[in-house]
Amino acid sequence: MTSTAWGSSLWSGMSLQPGSVRVVLLDRLTRSLGKDPETATPRDVYDALSLAVREELTSRWLATSRRVSRARVKRVCYLSVEFLPGRSLINALSSLDGDLVAEARAVVRELGLDLDDVAALEQDPGLGNGGLGRLAACFLDSLATLNYAAVGYGIRYDYGIFTQVIGEDGGQREIASSWLKLRNVWEIPRSDAEYIVRFGGRCQTETDADGKVRHRWVDTQDIVAAGFDHLVPGNRGPTVNHLRLWSGRGITPFHIDQFNAGYHLRAVEEQIAAKNVSRVLYPDDSTPQGRELRLRQQYFFVSASLQDLLAQHLDEGRPLSELPDAVAIQLNDTHPALAIPELLRLLMDEHGLDWEQAWPITHQCFGYTNHTLLPEALETWPVEMFERLLPRHLQIIYDINDEFLQALGVEGLSVRGQHRDMSIIDEDHGRRVRMSHLAIIGSRRVNGVAKLHSELMRRTIFANFAELWPERFTNVTNGIAVRRWLKQSNPGLSTLLTERLGSAWENDLEELERLRWAVDDEGFRGRFAEIKRFNKQRLTAAVLRRAGVAIDPASMFDVHVKRIHEYKRQLLNLLHVVVRYNRIRANPAGDFVPRSVLFAGKAAPGYFLAKAIIRLVNNVARTINADPVVDGRLRVVFLPDYDVSLAQQIMPAADLSQQISTAGMEASGTGNMKLALNGALTIGTLDGANIEMLDCVGHDNMFIFGLTSDEVVARRAGGYVPRQFLRGNAELEQALEMIAAGFFSPGNKDEARPVVDRLLGAGEPYLVLADFKAYDAAQAAADALYRQPSEWTRRAVANTVGMGTFSSDRSIREYAERIWGIRPVL
Repeated sequence: MTSTAWGSSLWSGMSLQPGSVRVVLLDRLTRSLGKDPETATPRDVYDALSLAVREELTSRWLATSRRVSRARVKRVCYLSVEFLPGRSLINALSSLDGDLVAEARAVVRELGLDLDDVAALEQDPGLGNGGLGRLAACFLDSLATLNYAAVGYGIRYDYGIFTQVIGEDGGQREIASSWLKLRNVWEIPRSDAEYIVRFGGRCQTETDADGKVRHRWVDTQDIVAAGFDHLVPGNRGPTVNHLRLWSGRGITPFHIDQFNAGYHLRAVEEQIAAKNVSRVLYPDDSTPQGRELRLRQQYFFVSASLQDLLAQHLDEGRPLSELPDAVAIQLNDTHPALAIPELLRLLMDEHGLDWEQAWPITHQCFGYTNHTLLPEALETWPVEMFERLLPRHLQIIYDINDEFLQALGVEGLSVRGQHRDMSIIDEDHGRRVRMSHLAIIGSRRVNGVAKLHSELMRRTIFANFAELWPERFTNVTNGIAVRRWLKQSNPGLSTLLTERLGSAWENDLEELERLRWAVDDEGFRGRFAEIKRFNKQRLTAAVLRRAGVAIDPASMFDVHVKRIHEYKRQLLNLLHVVVRYNRIRANPAGDFVPRSVLFAGKAAPGYFLAKAIIRLVNNVARTINADPVVDGRLRVVFLPDYDVSLAQQIMPAADLSQQISTAGMEASGTGNMKLALNGALTIGTLDGANIEMLDCVGHDNMFIFGLTSDEVVARRAGGYVPRQFLRGNAELEQALEMIAAGFFSPGNKDEARPVVDRLLGAGEPYLVLADFKAYDAAQAAADALYRQPSEWTRRAVANTVGMGTFSSDRSIREYAERIWGIRPVL
């Protein structure tokens, strides 16, 4: 492109609209960034285009704010320690107007660049680790698309979760994420949103002029929470909401007197301590310092968020008594549960309300979403830590608990011994604050995230509460943002659907029901198969770049991508991989369905066994991929540093989706939905949302195996002995012996011994070996079906068109109806 041609595009002050991309991009390159289009780098083009898009979003955001303020509608305040939004540029362009993506692609091509390459310069925001954060991001997308007034609140982690690299030994190493290293054009610093957050100190009790007892929290160590906004556009609509993230700052960032006196480190100690609270997501909690930092983080962001929403409420001239009519505060798991005592503190200590006024207001504002049935994952904190860090909140928690336990006595429940089990304070394990109990008692609604999960929640971990307050408990099955996970991730399939349905499916995924006929339409299936082949070729190239392993795009892409945890049973998959490897070695001339088994996911830094699983996967992969006997019929790859952008390449290319958690332990899952929507067949247990998916896509179109949740409970109760499942299964026994003997880690033969010891240990909680035989049979059924390409494609189409109910738009409409009581604002 010549400078003369670009120079003729004179800026006319227009905003980013269809037909204006060329002019606006030139203006931002030259006037905002001072770059010549002839010498502009790809990063310059990315920055200029992103600035133009953000400016248009900002204009729409301000208009949204004015509409919401005038309408005085109820807002959703979504509190979550994790958000995984993914890259912003393509998403924002597509949300503003679908035609803008094609136009931007053409304009960027004039500069000799590819839009996808330019967009890939953006690093994924390191604000989450897995399903919890991705769900939160999907919900913000749907709230904006459905025109609900909403704000997300979280933490602006300087270094995110971590960047995962794989060492020479196959093990995970964590290095600091650099997502904020370069200019982040998508965030807006908010100097008008800065609040003091306090820690430590002591509590004083005073009597005011009216004779009322008042509490003061004094002698605290204070830091500043500084707000940064990320704009969240709805799809092809007027609404733009925002995600407000908090960053820690010192009250006095730099003490010049200390510096001039020669105490250079002491001069910045306050700033360092304040910034530590927003350095990383989930600091390693294997040390006392790490555990304390996690509690500080949780209080830091909920305090700033509640101060912010109260300030906005009062700025609108609304009394505090109307707060439940103005905001619905949703706790995404227990991490933000401190918001309950914090709101009470703010209402009573800062705004002068009595307990009798503050408690009903607080209780009516909150909803709590539970995401786990694992007792060890239900957060508790030592009372001693609260006494040191949050003494006023401990007082308030005691008050909440006392009032609750007294009410139990009135209801006659105390005689049934439920006081101890239901108390917020756990007296049996060193006096700890049970955050899930605090969240349930302090919320007007409590929801699970899949039908089975909600049922088990009511029957098991929260049975006493569900008996006391059955009306408080409900279910909202999770969903996914179809714009991100189909429209943007799978343009070929998106185009095919639009050709047959129009574009309405983008905002109403249940439109897919109108395509049920396509399962038996040869022409549709042919196009569908072509798109899948293209997506597999694209992923093949990405795997080679990222992992250095060549995989065959004609092979079955067998995908297991999720957080590494024992209950998700990556080990069950890996044992089958080893058995399959041995079958090939024993019969080199055999006719085996070629497979490429792809693993991805991060392990928590302090989770020893999860990290051992990653090391074992990589060592098994190295051995199999180097064995000439296998001859390409089996490839195993661990893709490092799994994030949203990598997932957007994997989901459209997958053939087989591994959803094999121990039944009753996965709350819902959303990876299962993303993969099925993109035409992968699920191999899975009757767990989480798999059950509801089975009802929608049909029993013939999934490979279901294994123990049910009730059978898991019975097996544990009867005394689970893993070794008994080796009897009569020589292949499984051989696989375990090879791993234990160091066949896959000859440099350190005992390296994998802890993994095998765990699998064979009495009472192993995830019943891996108990489900192996059924899993192997399901894998054989998948092999047999893959030999019939036309039938496989037919069932893949059935998965796609059957997933209409699993949109996050449907989830949000249910939250709006059942929990929040909100209405759209247009």
